[in-house]
Amino acid sequence: MELKTDSSIAKIFGYARKTRVARPLFLCGVSAGFPSPADDYIDRLLDLNDLLIKNPPATFFVKVAGDSMSGAGIYDGCILIVDRSIEATNGRIVIAAVNGELTVKRLLKSNDSCRLVAENTDYAPLEINEESQCEIWGVVTSVIQQFEK
Repeated sequence: MELKTDSSIAKIFGYARKTRVARPLFLCGVSAGFPSPADDYIDRLLDLNDLLIKNPPATFFVKVAGDSMSGAGIYDGCILIVDRSIEATNGRIVIAAVNGELTVKRLLKSNDSCRLVAENTDYAPLEINEESQCEIWGVVTSVIQQFEK
């Protein structure tokens, strides 16, 4: 079986908060099993900017192209929220520039190696060494997936 290669970032977007958009957050959870009676009150208003963006000056968005991270719940067309201020430690999902192409992968470090690993077995891991042209752009903090387009 031949493993795929990918260029997994389609677009990059900057973050500019212009207005606060707060929506109701209900105190009760939503059942994923049997329906439960709804509570008649709202816990608070929730602004998605506050929930998803912890460090606005260091935050940007990317649109995913491809299926290399499907095992992590990141699919073609998803928007990723990326924070440049978070340290890219072992096990984090990162945006990296490898040989001039942007990709999203899981960073796996050990004492003697560093790899960017897809969450889809159709893709081979990318070994990072001193000769590799690799720069970590940021850590993925959230994924936005739209079901209806």
